[in-house]
Amino acid sequence: MRQTKKITAIFLAVLMLTAVLGGCSGGKPATSASISPTAAATSAEPVKGGELTVGIAQDLDDTIDPHKMVSAGTREVLFNVFEGLLKPDTKGEMQPAVASDCKINDTGDTFTFTLRDGVKFHNGSAVTVKDIVYSLKRAAGLDTGTPLVNGFDEIESVTSTDDKTVVVKLKKPDIEFKAMFTAAIIPDGNDPTKETIGTGPFKFASRTPQQNVVLERFDGYWGTPAYVDKVTYKIIDNAETLVMSLKSGAVNLVAHLTSAQVKELGSDFTVVDGTMNLVQAIYLNNKVAPFDNVKVRQALCYAVDRQGIMDMLANGKGVAVGSSMYPNFKKYYRSDLADYYKVDIEKAKQLLTDAGYPNGFTMDLTVPSNYQPHVDTAAVIAEQLKKIGVTVNIKNVDWGTWLSETYSGRNYQSTVIGVDAASLTARAMLGRFVSDSSSNFTNFSDPEYDKLFAEAAASTDEVKQVELYKQLEEILTKDAANVYIQDMCDFVAMGKGVQGYEFYPLYVMDMSKVYFTNKTAA
Repeated sequence: MRQTKKITAIFLAVLMLTAVLGGCSGGKPATSASISPTAAATSAEPVKGGELTVGIAQDLDDTIDPHKMVSAGTREVLFNVFEGLLKPDTKGEMQPAVASDCKINDTGDTFTFTLRDGVKFHNGSAVTVKDIVYSLKRAAGLDTGTPLVNGFDEIESVTSTDDKTVVVKLKKPDIEFKAMFTAAIIPDGNDPTKETIGTGPFKFASRTPQQNVVLERFDGYWGTPAYVDKVTYKIIDNAETLVMSLKSGAVNLVAHLTSAQVKELGSDFTVVDGTMNLVQAIYLNNKVAPFDNVKVRQALCYAVDRQGIMDMLANGKGVAVGSSMYPNFKKYYRSDLADYYKVDIEKAKQLLTDAGYPNGFTMDLTVPSNYQPHVDTAAVIAEQLKKIGVTVNIKNVDWGTWLSETYSGRNYQSTVIGVDAASLTARAMLGRFVSDSSSNFTNFSDPEYDKLFAEAAASTDEVKQVELYKQLEEILTKDAANVYIQDMCDFVAMGKGVQGYEFYPLYVMDMSKVYFTNKTAA
């Protein structure tokens, strides 16, 4: 009964949302035009300076090691501190960063980088090829035998040929590997768990676990400098408190809001929207009953109304997905799979009967309580699954528990979460479902999938490789590896006088482009 009341309240809040909230269509990021809940925001010239406070729902990973990052929330913060040889722009194109140039040989197994002039670390020292070699060898585990960055086990050697050139040799050809060179460059011999030193537009200043992370503008940055002097990420894991902090002015910017939360803000806030660049789903533990039965998994797929979830929670916004790929991966994304399981309650009931569950069953659905969009999605799902006799026991847990028990420990039945890509490669989304992958927290296992993935990863024919990845997506869909829902609409709200936020096709927050306006400065 309490859950039903919550759903009704969410629905009424969404109905009250004003029609001017645009975007989130086709998975495209928002344009540079900002929109407020009641009127279009007026543009103002940026000023340099000021201290920005950003509300985030989770703390960073236990150790601030850029080569060991697990959670998307950690990556979106450290994007401002660390850089690789290359980095993505807002269109998803890989641009030179610490390197000024990248060349790939004809066989696709050797990358040659030229060090950019004038790049400095946050401690003031100049970046050298020794730093690059150390960083890449550390990430690849060449000296320890244990790769720290997923996928870097493909690296055979890293050498410097002179004081400007670094050559990376792969064990086999890999035309996708260029996108992996976003891995952080750190000083030679540096232990990032003891001293956090990068080359990004902001340098790490301090961290108080479960309270805040403070970054300061790095005035020695090689590229376009950040506008603000300081960014404080305030950790607020309660959704109501997060919105109240924004309304009170305690924080200036909050991302990943729901439409109902946006409605609470009023006209003094600028809201921009895009998509989160992730795949939200009911991720199922394929080794645990009843989800070790494909018919049960398929039944859930037929019972869950994705458009209904988007209508209820985001005024219809978001993009439905049918596999583990989101729309901004344009050449890989298969929109047809989004319609593979059309809502069919009777078919879902028959599948449950065929699987030996004619009266349904009870399932646990674990949700990280600090992410309101996932909490609300779980509540809607619980209502929808009642139609096929499935009772959902929602287990709200803190982020640390979700990370250790659900993701790392794989001690769960099902969970609602969004999975993102650490790099702009199809394998970043699809590699986690290979049987022996350390990231395969759903315990999905299919010999044909493993075989096709290996073939795709080894292919040097881009057209063939894309086709193979699309076949992998289809396997995940037909096997109902998970109940795929959407790439979620991402509402970012900024307080009065704050502008400049831009979306990327990755789950990152670039604070270097955010600024205060002249009016605020006055």
